[in-house]
This record gives sequence, C-alpha cells and structure tokens, in this order.
Amino acid sequence: MVVRLTALAVGALVLAGCGGSDGGDDAGATPATSTQATTSLNLTLDFAPNAVHTGLYVAQERGLFSKAGLAVRIRVPGSGADGAKLLSAGRTDLAIMDIHDVALARQEGADLVAVGAIVQRPLAAVLASPDVTRPRELEGRTVGVTGLPSDDAALDQIVRGDGGDPERVKRATIGFEAVASVVSGKVAAAIGFWNAEGVALTARRPRTKVFRLDAFGAPRYPELLVVATSRTLRERGDAVARFADVVAQGYRAVASTPAGDDDEAVDALRSGSGDRSIDPATTEQQLAAVKPAFRDEQGRTGTLDRATMRTWSAWEAQVGITRTPPDVGELVWSRAPGS
Repeated sequence: MVVRLTALAVGALVLAGCGGSDGGDDAGATPATSTQATTSLNLTLDFAPNAVHTGLYVAQERGLFSKAGLAVRIRVPGSGADGAKLLSAGRTDLAIMDIHDVALARQEGADLVAVGAIVQRPLAAVLASPDVTRPRELEGRTVGVTGLPSDDAALDQIVRGDGGDPERVKRATIGFEAVASVVSGKVAAAIGFWNAEGVALTARRPRTKVFRLDAFGAPRYPELLVVATSRTLRERGDAVARFADVVAQGYRAVASTPAGDDDEAVDALRSGSGDRSIDPATTEQQLAAVKPAFRDEQGRTGTLDRATMRTWSAWEAQVGITRTPPDVGELVWSRAPGS
C-alpha cells in the first residue's frame, strides 16, 4: 500500500539517508542493567525523515537507546516500500505505519502488532481554496483524492460532519499532488495531511482553509503507529518494551520544547539521518504544526489507549475503510505504553 506521507515530498522534502549513531547522554533514559547485553533493532520509517520523526532522532542523539541497552538503526524506506511486507519478510524488526494501512494489512492476514504511537491525532484534512468557507460548500464541486480508501472515508466524514451530502461532491484522483492541484484551481479542495500538505499550501496561500477530520465527527486516534510482528515480540519483547519507552521519552522531550525553540530537534533530525538537504525552515514549520499531536488527551507521549483504539475500530468499519472493526485486543500489544 502506498503510504500517505509520500506527499511530504512537497516543500523540498525529497530526502534520503539512514540513521546515524547513538550519541550524547540523558539522565531520564531507561537504564540498561550492568549484565544486560545490547540488543540490535532495525526500525524502518514510513517515509523520508521529517518533522514527525524528530522524537526518534532526539532519543538517538541523546543516547537514550544505548542507555537502555539497545542499538537502534533507523532506516529510510525505498520507493514504494511497504512496511507490512518488510516486517513479514523479517527485513525489519519495527516499522512506522499509518493506522489505516495496519488495519487493512491485518484484514488480509498480516501479522502486525502495534507497540506504540508517535502521532496521537488523525492527520487527514480537507485543504480548500479560500472561497470555501465550510466543508458542505463542496457539494457540486470537485475534490482531489489520492485513491486510497481512507481518503474517501475522510472526505465523506468531513462533509457529512458539517451537515452536507458527500454523494454530491465530485471527486478526481490526483495522486499526491494536493498542493499543486488546489493552487492551480484544478480542484476546489483536496485531501491531505494538515501537518504536511496543509503547511505547504498555507505557506503558498495563507487564506487556505484546513478542515481537520477529528473536528467533523471522527474520533481522535493515533495516526502513526510503531509496529512489529508477534514473532519479534515473542523473541525480543523486553527489548521492544524498552524501545517503546525510549521513544515515548524522545517525543516527550520534543513536545515539551517551547515554541520557536526547536533547534535541537531539527539538528537531531538532520545529523541523525545523515541528510543535510533537509530544510530547517520547512521542518520547523511542520514541527510547529504537529508537535501538539505528539501528546494524547492525558498529555502522554508514545501511548496506545485501548478505549481510544476501540472507538477508532468501530469508526474504521463504519466509514468503510475495513470490512469489520479491527480486533483491538490482537492489534495492540499488551505491553504497549498506556495500554
């Protein structure tokens, strides 16, 4: 399945590279015992390193993984890479995946278990031209979608949540060209991620309207999950638990940084990924948008709340993304933070 974050290429984020070495120190890290052997784990990202991954690289640059007895290699996926397939083939130990991709892969029999989350809110939004003042005004107009099932579900929910009729909205498949399609007038609006295309489009057209999915009736749920296979959890469950704890610490550090003081996170992203072509200004803009979404409703980072996930599960099937509600008991690891 094509990962929705492909659209982050907009705004000079066509990146490459792989994880750097652990460095630094931090008193808040989960300590490794003196007899604990170092465990190696490979983590594959969902896309090229960008603002949503800063918590991972801050944890890496502060040495939190090594202090927890872990040697973590952060890998960037190749073009068209599929996290579910990489996990199933044993080519990675952990992967960042969109929650809808996880649900659909599990529906087809994939052995995927969520061990944590990095973004605690839905990222989908309708990004509309300035003359669209509310979603129901899109009736009779054309909205761009990528072709992913979750796009149509998000558009339907947002229009319906504003009292409109989604059946009266015209749709055009535009791939991952939301920004260009809206700016050119090819479509009146497009589905995109508010932290990526939304930031890029607003920078080009400040009066852009951004209608977020969970502001129009969708439940709040974690968009991006850290995923493993049940085999990995059986064989290296203690190491994965330490990993999930350190990831929560990294995102807590980023989320706690005052606005406008994100140099450490941006520098960690650039140095840890080894990609100096990452644009600091673009990353800072995207980080300012997404940073509040690193915390759940209780202010925690890295967590998977089962009640939240059950509400999402029911909605996932209700809007037609999956045929039946995903089994939260099997999807969420019993040792995941917050579970």
